[in-house]
Amino acid sequence: MSLISFKNTILHNLVSKPKTRKVEKEYPVGTRGHVENDMDLCVLCGLCSIKCPTHAISIDKAEKTWSINPMSCIQCRCCVDNCPKKSLSMGLRFTEPGPEKVTKTFKQSEKAIAAQEALMKAAKERAAAAAAAKAAQAAAAGNAEKKEEPKA
Repeated sequence: MSLISFKNTILHNLVSKPKTRKVEKEYPVGTRGHVENDMDLCVLCGLCSIKCPTHAISIDKAEKTWSINPMSCIQCRCCVDNCPKKSLSMGLRFTEPGPEKVTKTFKQSEKAIAAQEALMKAAKERAAAAAAAKAAQAAAAGNAEKKEEPKA
C-alpha cells in the first residue's frame, strides 16, 4: 500500500509547482554582511588592521592601498567601530562563495590623495606659524624682563 501512495506523491511532485519559496537575496538591516570601505574618506591610519582579531585587513601606506581577505573576516565589526573617519561600514550582503580565496584590494583615488596632502600641508603650516608665534612671544617676554632689571 505504501508503494502506491509513494508513486502518487512522485507523480504529484512531477506536475505541480514546488512548495518551497525562493531565498531572499537582501538581508534585513543590522545583518552583518561584509566590510565595505569608502576609500575617499579613508586616511590609511591602520587602526582597522590593528583591531582586527583575525588580521584579515592589511594596509600599505606607500602604495596607498587597503586590502581585506574576506575568507578570514568573521564580521565582528571591530574595524567598523574603531575607524576614526567612519569610512568602514558593514554591507547587507554576504560574500559570495567562490572557487578560490581572493584578497580584495582597494586603492585611494588621486582626488583623495591630493586632499590628504593638502590637509597635511595646511597642518604643517599651522604648526610652523604657532611655533613662530610662540618664539616671538618668548622673545618679547625676554626683552620685557631685561628692561625691568634694576641698574645697580
